[in-house]
Amino acid sequence: MSNDAAIAAPAVGGPEQAPPAHGLGAALPQADVRAKTEGTFPYASDLWAEGLLWAAILRSPHPHARITAVDTSAAAGMPGVRAVVTHADVPGDAAYGRGVADRPVFASDIVRHHGEAIAAVAADHPDTARLAAAAITVEYEVLEPVTDPEKAFAAEPLHPDGNLIRHIPLSYGDPEAGGEVVVEGLYRIGRQDPAPIGAEAGLAVPRPDGGVELYTASTDPHTDRDLAAACFGLDSERVKVVVTGVPGATGDREDPGFQIPLGLLALRTGCPVKLAATREESFLGHAHRHPTLLRYRHHASAEGRLLKVEAQILLDAGAYADSSSESLAAAVAFACGPYVVPHAFVEGWAVRTNNPPSGHMRGEGALQVCAAYEAQMDKLAAKLGLDPAEVRLRNVLATGDILPTGQTVTCPAPVAELLRAVRDVPLPPLPKDTPEAAWLLPGGPEGAGEPGAVRRGVGYALGMVHMLGAEGTDEVSTATVKVQDGAATVICAAVETGQGFSTLARQIVQETLGIEEVRVAPVDTDQPPAGPAAHGRHTWVSGGAVERAAKMVRTQLLQPLAHQFGMSTELLQITDGKITSYDGVLSTTVTEAMDGKELWATAQCRPHPTEPLDDHGQGDAFVGLAFCAIRAVVDVDIELGSVRVVEMAVAQDVGRVLNPAQLATRIEAGVTQGIGAALTENLRTARGLVRHPDLTGYALPTALDAPDIRIVRLVEERDVVAPFGAKAASAVPVVTSPAAVAAAVRAATGRPVNRLPIRPQAAVATP
Repeated sequence: MSNDAAIAAPAVGGPEQAPPAHGLGAALPQADVRAKTEGTFPYASDLWAEGLLWAAILRSPHPHARITAVDTSAAAGMPGVRAVVTHADVPGDAAYGRGVADRPVFASDIVRHHGEAIAAVAADHPDTARLAAAAITVEYEVLEPVTDPEKAFAAEPLHPDGNLIRHIPLSYGDPEAGGEVVVEGLYRIGRQDPAPIGAEAGLAVPRPDGGVELYTASTDPHTDRDLAAACFGLDSERVKVVVTGVPGATGDREDPGFQIPLGLLALRTGCPVKLAATREESFLGHAHRHPTLLRYRHHASAEGRLLKVEAQILLDAGAYADSSSESLAAAVAFACGPYVVPHAFVEGWAVRTNNPPSGHMRGEGALQVCAAYEAQMDKLAAKLGLDPAEVRLRNVLATGDILPTGQTVTCPAPVAELLRAVRDVPLPPLPKDTPEAAWLLPGGPEGAGEPGAVRRGVGYALGMVHMLGAEGTDEVSTATVKVQDGAATVICAAVETGQGFSTLARQIVQETLGIEEVRVAPVDTDQPPAGPAAHGRHTWVSGGAVERAAKMVRTQLLQPLAHQFGMSTELLQITDGKITSYDGVLSTTVTEAMDGKELWATAQCRPHPTEPLDDHGQGDAFVGLAFCAIRAVVDVDIELGSVRVVEMAVAQDVGRVLNPAQLATRIEAGVTQGIGAALTENLRTARGLVRHPDLTGYALPTALDAPDIRIVRLVEERDVVAPFGAKAASAVPVVTSPAAVAAAVRAATGRPVNRLPIRPQAAVATP
């Protein structure tokens, strides 16, 4: 089933199908919206404790250097300073990392990136802490940084296990196959920063048992706890992570590089210690999207059918491995896009450099290759004299087709329907059709260009992402549902990062138990693990666990009534807080049936297993896939090279709409983030030094940059293996929109546009 929707009217059922007031399908607001509006939402930067100390971290001014001496005496002797810690004060593991423990808590002998932590200070005032950190004397022997990922292969090893993190040589089909038409391209994707609304912050509180509690905006609290405990030299049970309010997240929200020094200082001083990072520290400390170099060659028939794709993909991981292995797997697996390709040969590498660290960020790996393969499809269309949408339609993937990894697409894949939906929607009016004063020139209301130099372009892009973890990741989540006194409580360690899980959990319980008042408990590591907030996991895995627990409570509630009336529980239904039987004999309220009892149940959800890619890039590596089509309309000043995105028409494969209001908001946000990657966002470096670690030099799109975003189709073809049949919603529009904007700029200017973000000189039309 498919439906039309718009941001202004996100309900997808049409005017004759008003959404329900509660339960699945209801347009409920975010659970935390009132607290955020009233200013009572508990962000980590607002926390306070009796006897509080303040932390500051000393960071390296060099991207690559050997540390020859560190003198902390001046800092330690300053009035108000309570502790100074360096690598020598780490009692447990000196390094941490997700997958590969290659990132030191504090650099001891070698600095590998600009902003790497050297030492940390705790003092009774934040200014004192910062002054003390600045008073630490570090002697460096500056080394030549390795900043070109292509040169990292032959460079001196930056880490004991070398510069190559992973190599994936995907081989599928006949290497001798070819086509009548060949197009080639070289593409570069820049370093996008997550740029969280609130910079990293946290509070560490020592415990009487010698352990510590960390209050942070973690998006993966159990992993963060385990990494921190290993560095503290403590059992995991003696470290507790309490999740504070998360001010939005599009990746790893709280890097352990902020949490671990905080906990060390609390353990050293015996006092609560708070850290509130500056925006510069945030830019220098956390991971970014992988800058990527891509080389492509597409072979096609004279009719525009893809026959073979050859590609080389090089991810710049920066100084440490982080999630680069997973990002590379996604890039290689999706290198051909949502198209049928009978022969594919892709080589991918992820390498260490002395550039800022790269890691998990929404749509990692998939965004970079989408920009490249869609540029190739535009080149193919131009060479064949075909419409760009038509050449895509001749090659789109469908359910039952096989990916270049050898995995069969078993989930719904309505790619052709999505593309036709955005192709067929009417285009926005041209500037000449409106009064000149009513339309904005590219560059904003005060744009210096002339209307006569403005050209309009229309471009298409198709994107795909995987859902949940991949390559054998054990995806599991646990949830408990308790009901007492007519109200329900959900206990699940799935972190609400803005993706709407807390609201979804309320809707699930409302739908299953007919109880309107549902509370979601705060998250901490005393609860069973639920895994990270990434790849739509919590909608699928944690939502599935909540549903199973709620159904178990439902059975507990209905069994006594069913036994009393001599019928099965399947013949009873709960609607709007009332329990009725199929024949109308039984009618009572949930409150009456509870009779003061407390009912509870705990359940797990674990999707079907996946497997790692083998030595040829083959394997059933993904649980599920989601798809998106976007048509971008842009106006380009071909003399100045400035670009204005006029409209983004979006059609998306969502499985099932669980909350139309939240879904529309997530798609809109994803498209806007992708526009940033396309036009403005690039954390630039000069020989490894970050040039503008602030929100003045790093240009995020604002409300003035956001175009009209039209959700023209939400395809509700339920994935039968997913709880509720729903698919991940946030990542795929982020992946697809940069490629669509680039395609539209190509159409307007006739230039190749092979780099993101698009620089003004690339948007100036050739005379």
